[in-house]
Amino acid sequence: MRRGVGIGALQADKLRQQKFKEKGEDVNNMQVSQMKERLDIFRQSLEEFAIKHKKDINKNAEFRHQFQQMCSKIGVDPLASNKGFWAELLGVGDFYYELGIQIIEICLKTRNQNGGLIELNELTERVQKTRNKYSQKDYEITTDDIKRSIKHLKVLGNGFQLVMVGGGRYFVQSVPCEMNADQTSILSSVLAKKALEGMTVSDFERELMWSKERVVSALRPLIMEGFAWIDTQSPKGEDEYWFPGLISQ
Repeated sequence: MRRGVGIGALQADKLRQQKFKEKGEDVNNMQVSQMKERLDIFRQSLEEFAIKHKKDINKNAEFRHQFQQMCSKIGVDPLASNKGFWAELLGVGDFYYELGIQIIEICLKTRNQNGGLIELNELTERVQKTRNKYSQKDYEITTDDIKRSIKHLKVLGNGFQLVMVGGGRYFVQSVPCEMNADQTSILSSVLAKKALEGMTVSDFERELMWSKERVVSALRPLIMEGFAWIDTQSPKGEDEYWFPGLISQ
């Protein structure tokens, strides 16, 4: 007959487990402490790097992009606040504030031409021309800068946001309208045409294989917000819909 394990053996085993647990916690705490120490060293090095290369970070778009990637890897957002250390150190708060103002001005200025939908590349070019006009030629602006600035314009509501259309082309929407999947499909269908032209409800029915009711339902808010314009004298025999924001270039 097998004898039961004694109380002393159980207590000894429990003590060993407790010691293993404590040792594991000590090792874990030591590793965390070492990681924090390395992170602090890296942050300090990043600050020294930023001070040394402040001019390049502000003027060179590629250099600025790489610096922002380094920051994101350690959880630092130099654009989060224009009152923070990084904003004060680099002036990025002022940089993106000015960029945001220029984006708003261009979107408002061109809204009567494109209905409040402007392609990201076109907006970037217009912003660069504006900055060149006001003696900011040394500051190269990229689509990445525009995207980051628009992200921080969200405090103004959903009036400024990025919309991806046609599987990869980005447009900046400057009117407060949330697009659903059907409305985005309408825009993608227009972009898919080799020769950008006006399209009728019948065209959309054929291209998207939708019912007339679904096409009309998707078009209605686009018309109301100014994204789509109607030509009631189309030679096609029915109303034709034009999307100026997609054919402005």
